[in-house]
Amino acid sequence: MRTHAHPHSRRTQAGASLLEVLIAVLILAIGLLGIAALQSLTLKNTQSASERTAAIIQSYAMLDMMRANRPQAIARLYDTGWLCEAPADPAASRIAGDTARWIGQLQQSVGPTACGRIDCGAVTCIIGVRWNDERGTGGDAVQEIATQTRL
Repeated sequence: MRTHAHPHSRRTQAGASLLEVLIAVLILAIGLLGIAALQSLTLKNTQSASERTAAIIQSYAMLDMMRANRPQAIARLYDTGWLCEAPADPAASRIAGDTARWIGQLQQSVGPTACGRIDCGAVTCIIGVRWNDERGTGGDAVQEIATQTRL
C-alpha cells in the first residue's frame, strides 16, 4: 500500500532558479568590465612608457652628435632654449643640421608636441625633452625628462 506524501513536506531542489542564474551573470559581467578597464589603463601606460623611452633614446642620440663635434659643444654652440621646431636653415652649419635632425627625430618618435633643449657647461651637458603626455597621465599634459652626462 502506498502512502501519499504530505503536501507540506520538503522537496529536494533539482536545479538553479532563474534568479540565481541572473545574479551569477551579473557578477560575471561586473568582473569582465573590471578586466576591460584594467586593459585600457595598461594600454595608456604602455604608450606613455614608450614615449618616455623614445625621449631618452633621442637625448642620447643628440649627446652622441655633440661628442662627435666636441669642441663646439664645449664652446656652448649647441646650447638652445626650448626648441619645438627645427632651425630654419639646417644646411647653414653642422650644429644647425644636428639640431634640425634631432628635433625631427624627436617629434617623429615621441610626438609632434615634443620639444628639446640643450645646456652645456665646461664638461657636462644637460639635454631636456618635454612633450604632451595627457593621454597617459590622465590630465598632466607636460612630461619632461633631463639627461646629464659628460662630453
